[in-house]
Amino acid sequence: MYLEYFKFNELPFGLTPNVGFFCQLKGHQEALNVLLFSLKNGEGFIKIIGEVGLGKTLLCRKLLNSLGEGYVTAYIPNPDLNPLELRKAIARELGVELNSMQDQHELLGLLNAKLLELNHAGKRIVLVIDEAQALPIESLEAVRLLTNLETEKAKLLQVVLFGQPELDRHLNNPLLRQLKQRITFSYYLPLLSPEDMDTYIFHRLAIAGYSSGSLFSKKARKRLYKASKGVPRIINILSHKALLLAYGAGEKIVSPKMMKLAIRDTHVDVFSDKKYKLSLWIIGTLMAGVLFLYWYKGII
Repeated sequence: MYLEYFKFNELPFGLTPNVGFFCQLKGHQEALNVLLFSLKNGEGFIKIIGEVGLGKTLLCRKLLNSLGEGYVTAYIPNPDLNPLELRKAIARELGVELNSMQDQHELLGLLNAKLLELNHAGKRIVLVIDEAQALPIESLEAVRLLTNLETEKAKLLQVVLFGQPELDRHLNNPLLRQLKQRITFSYYLPLLSPEDMDTYIFHRLAIAGYSSGSLFSKKARKRLYKASKGVPRIINILSHKALLLAYGAGEKIVSPKMMKLAIRDTHVDVFSDKKYKLSLWIIGTLMAGVLFLYWYKGII
């Protein structure tokens, strides 16, 4: 591996969400600020939306690590659960002892008692659901019903939903209109700009221990941005492959050629907008020709 060759302490472009690599990019830092502010002010539902690979899980873990001792969290990373399974998962996260014979009513009673206990101890309880677009509609409604538990002064449970854009489509379902009305803050994670990507790359290299100047040439970074469209996960994949190629070739800098090979190996679509528009024009012209031929022959 190239760790020793480039004098890294660890892999700079791993795919596992590692909060040690969290980069204070404008979009991600703004999202974190929104979350911390909203939770501090007792908001019921908060929603963070981002496309695949934009770093939602890393942001989610950064949030969990940023909450102080005054918070108790229940983290649900894989929410493809029916309402009963979801309530049990939340109960376990909060330390509720369960047995296999408890019915829905008894389970809700235990959850309510635990939430009240934590509230009386001065704790704020936060339910964090990652990949929330995978929650069935019935389970989303079950989450809303849990937030009905409250004291005279405050809700007993705050909820943060991290999800892909499909989550918004779920929330547009009339069956979830009450839940949608309770979402007080939403944030949409943006794609990285070229400047953001450079900051992101240099930050990860520095955290990994690299201190020998620019490891990626300017043209290589330009090619990387064009291929990745500013998606951190794709940036990581392509950067890792390009470093492997540089290591294999005995080079100390990632060249445009190496980045091109990494992109080709990953089957990333690097068509420019101009080529894309030209392709659409060609397809449209061909379709028009086919329709004219059909009309000429009397088929349509």
